[in-house]
Amino acid sequence: MMKNIDFEKIIEAVKSTKAIVLDEELRTQISMKGEADFVTEVDYQISKYLEKELSKLTPDIGFMSEEEDTQIVPTRWILDPIDGTTNLVYGYNVCSVSLALCVDEVIEFGVVYNPFNGDIFTGYRGKGAFFNGKKLPQIPDRELENCLIEFGAGSTRKEQADVAFAIGKHVFKNCLDLRRVCSSALSVCYVAQGRLNGYFEKELKPWDYAAAGLILEECGGKMCDWYGDKIRYTAPSGFICGSEKAFDFLKQTIREFDQ
Repeated sequence: MMKNIDFEKIIEAVKSTKAIVLDEELRTQISMKGEADFVTEVDYQISKYLEKELSKLTPDIGFMSEEEDTQIVPTRWILDPIDGTTNLVYGYNVCSVSLALCVDEVIEFGVVYNPFNGDIFTGYRGKGAFFNGKKLPQIPDRELENCLIEFGAGSTRKEQADVAFAIGKHVFKNCLDLRRVCSSALSVCYVAQGRLNGYFEKELKPWDYAAAGLILEECGGKMCDWYGDKIRYTAPSGFICGSEKAFDFLKQTIREFDQ
């Protein structure tokens, strides 16, 4: 099956969502799925558009999206039409379209695209990861005091704030600084690229990390769920990732503060 997929056409389909993202009218059509949980017509239109395009290019592959009620099948696309919707709503133009190919719970291909600056990350299992077409090297393993760490506070889970910020405070006191990109897919890609060195968040959805996680692994990064176990792609999961030193520190910190 993999040999019959034209991944360049898949990437072009993802890049062609830029016009939808930049449509000002669609961006102002906003509703709420829950507390601090926005969805816009951009999200819906991208989901519908890519479902249609993918069904043409890969008719035998299932489709799983944040904005669609779909049945989970062994071979499926996993889509986050807009990762960072709150950023989009507020005009803080850091968000991404994230698409992964999952085969028997293994991610084989991933693409993460920032339509605002054109940055595109791609990953192919066993063949490496790429940024704007150039192969990414193995990630730097910086000493903890030189690490930038992405802090996922969980704006929709404020009841967990005390523990989240206790962890964040401990991490902040031991690393160089914290960051809040607020697009999980981009954050993980930035770890793969070395712009960041680690990232943690107690609950994410498969579409938040599926594509970016492969890109990270192909650059030598490490990841696990909140309890140190293997990441799942069928249900929400905690997420910890980083270069080796940052990853080990984050796992130990979370074990001390929240387990």
